[in-house]
Amino acid sequence: MKKIIFTDKAPAPIGPYNQAVLVGNMLYTSGQIAINPLTNELVLEDIETETKQVMENLKAVLEAAEMSFENVIKVSIFISDMNNFSKINTIYGAYFNEATAPARETVQVACLPKNVNVEISAIAVR
Repeated sequence: MKKIIFTDKAPAPIGPYNQAVLVGNMLYTSGQIAINPLTNELVLEDIETETKQVMENLKAVLEAAEMSFENVIKVSIFISDMNNFSKINTIYGAYFNEATAPARETVQVACLPKNVNVEISAIAVR
């Protein structure tokens, strides 16, 4: 049976989806973008600030499911410009222990929702 995960500490979905779905001990998060959940405004000052907001949103969803980044086993990162990879990677890496970091792919895409520069989703397990 699936359980819908929702928190007001992350942006509300902007379409027919949920922030995350828990099935047994597996959590599947939707992609998070840099929307500040308090203001509902995009945070696009620079790629580092944008990525930090994305990671904080993802953290809030994980916490709503009583998990943390330590539970994450797979991450998908979608970016609009591969030239931003190292800056995104630096911020992203601060949220994980490198020795136990999850599997990951990073893909450059043509366009992301609301024309953001980065979107990140995760799979976690208890």
